[in-house]
Formats: sequence, C-alpha cells, structure tokens
Amino acid sequence: MKTRTDVRTLSPWRVQGWRIALRFGISAAAAVSLLGLTAYSAVLAKEARSAQPLAAIEVINADAPSGPLPSQQRAESPQKNQVSDDRATDRRAEAHPATKIFPAGTRFFDGRPVRAARTIEMVVTAYSPDGRSCGSFADGMTATLHHVSTNGTKLVAADPKLLPYGALLTIPGYDAGNVVPVLDCGGAIKGNRLDVLFPTHEEARKWGVRKIKVTVWDYADGLPRENPRKKR
Repeated sequence: MKTRTDVRTLSPWRVQGWRIALRFGISAAAAVSLLGLTAYSAVLAKEARSAQPLAAIEVINADAPSGPLPSQQRAESPQKNQVSDDRATDRRAEAHPATKIFPAGTRFFDGRPVRAARTIEMVVTAYSPDGRSCGSFADGMTATLHHVSTNGTKLVAADPKLLPYGALLTIPGYDAGNVVPVLDCGGAIKGNRLDVLFPTHEEARKWGVRKIKVTVWDYADGLPRENPRKKR
C-alpha cells in the first residue's frame, strides 16, 4: 500500500525546483493567452475594415431649404434685381412727378403760375373791414366765407357777374402790383366797379376813387380755378 509522502521529508532543493517550474508554467500560459488575444483582435479589425454596408444610405437634412442651387440663384439674381430697380424707379417717378419749367418772368399766385388774360378799365374805390365801411356786415368774413386777413388783408370786392369769385387781378397802386384774389362783393359794387380792402378805415380813405386799367390773370398750369368757397 502506497503512503503519502511527507513534505517535511523533501529536500529543500527539490521544493525550490517545483516553485520555479510552477512560475515558468504560469508565465508561459499568460504569454500564450496574450498572443492569442492579439491575433484575434487583428482578425476582427481586418473583417471590420473589409465589411461592406448592406445598403447605401444618404442622409438628407430636413432643415435644408429646397430650391435652385446657389449657382442658379446667382444667375437669376441680376434679372430680379433689375426688375426691382425698375419698379422702384417707377414708384419714385409717381411720387415725384417731373417739375415743369416756366419761362423767366412767370408770375405765380398760391404756388401756381399765372398769365395775363385781358385788361378792363375799372372805377376802383377802397373799404375797410369795420362798421364804417361794412355796416352790419362787419363780421370779419367775406362773401366767400374767408376771413378778412386772407392774403395779408389784400383782396378785392367785385361784381360776380363780371368777375367771378376767385378771379385774379393786378391793380396799379394796390399791394405793390401783386396778384390779388376776388373774394368779396358789395351792394354798391356793380359792373365795372371794384373795392380794394385795407386794414383800416384811414388807409381806405387815402385811396379815394381811381379810374384805372386792371389786368385779369388766368392760371397757366392747365388746371381749373378752385372754388374759393371750398378753399379756406
């Protein structure tokens, strides 16, 4: 019958040899395992590089704007810009119509050009806006409902049958020969008679009575005369 060897009976040299052999075996096994793991990793990497995708997938950005390519947009831009420029020019032309040029010496009234139409010999008197001239009608308003201060208190009363309201006149000696409007009438102003307005009764009396040729003016811009009863 075999019996178990007593370790205490083994020689020290023999025990030391076993330990060396055990360490060598463990180291060899670890080296072999590491080598095998490295080779396996290399194989996997090679297969991964050589593997082909199952399908070609194109990623489309949903946020990307649809439409012509940038090169097409650049080609169309000059034409669009030209159309926009033309429209802008038309709008500017409508907003700022061409200014008419009138000959030197053209006279104006209320911002509109006027030209002499005819002359009439008139008997011209003067009045003031107070009660001494207008009596009970001295309310500071003319027959066309304009205040007596209109046009710097430089206006005329006439017979509407001869010179309608809004007619334009120049009267020698009155308002330095400037064009003045007919905006009033009077009970004693009939036919070829005129009454020129002065701010005070004293100035009106200084005028007196004069028989002179009066020039009648028409607008030269081709537009009709405005109704003085509507324009205040």
